[in-house]
Amino acid sequence: MVGAICKKQNGRRQERIISKPLKKDMQHFDERAQNWDDDPKKVKRAIIIADQIKASIKLSTSMKALEFGCGTGLLSYQLKDLFKSITLIDNSEEMINVLNEKIKNEGIEHFDPVLIDLLYNDLAQNDFDVVYTLMSLHHILDLNKILKTFHSVLKSDGFLCIADLVQEDGSFHDEHLNFEGHNGFDKSELRSILSNNGFKMLSYQICLDIEKEVNDSIKNYPLFLMVCKKE
Repeated sequence: MVGAICKKQNGRRQERIISKPLKKDMQHFDERAQNWDDDPKKVKRAIIIADQIKASIKLSTSMKALEFGCGTGLLSYQLKDLFKSITLIDNSEEMINVLNEKIKNEGIEHFDPVLIDLLYNDLAQNDFDVVYTLMSLHHILDLNKILKTFHSVLKSDGFLCIADLVQEDGSFHDEHLNFEGHNGFDKSELRSILSNNGFKMLSYQICLDIEKEVNDSIKNYPLFLMVCKKE
């Protein structure tokens, strides 16, 4: 596939796109992109996770960050004043379109949105100090492949922050018929996979519960933050 990469030209931000194979469940996110930020629960979730990341890692404005599965950038917006630059990647075209419009309207210069699927395309190696992801890893079937990619793009002693679902019974995605991924993660199993791919777990904590209506009743799904370091 042919990809196009456009950076800043004549002082103006240009969209970056790297061609990618289509994923079945991207339609789910494309259709919801325009109204994604209207959900106060998603905004609150991003605030809570950002606060926990700040409490777990000593961040610096000299650092470069990468958000994997950024959506409309809700998490990165909560961390935007703490990094020199943030590269925000997603493989939902509509999510990136919404993000680009937000960045343009607000004149943010140090955000770099990229439409890309990291399972099939590469970024620069040893380039980032921190990689973080919120509710995206459980969509990735091949954990070893994506974790190897995270390892390669991180600088020596870089940090990986994973915020995602605690292992659940599969009911979280009942309404999402095209879902292909994991029903959350068991702490020990995920730590073992991370260790096999060059990461050491530094901390793990349950940050909040996501409430969803399932079979006419409210069910809680715990969300964890695991902070790891590249070895």
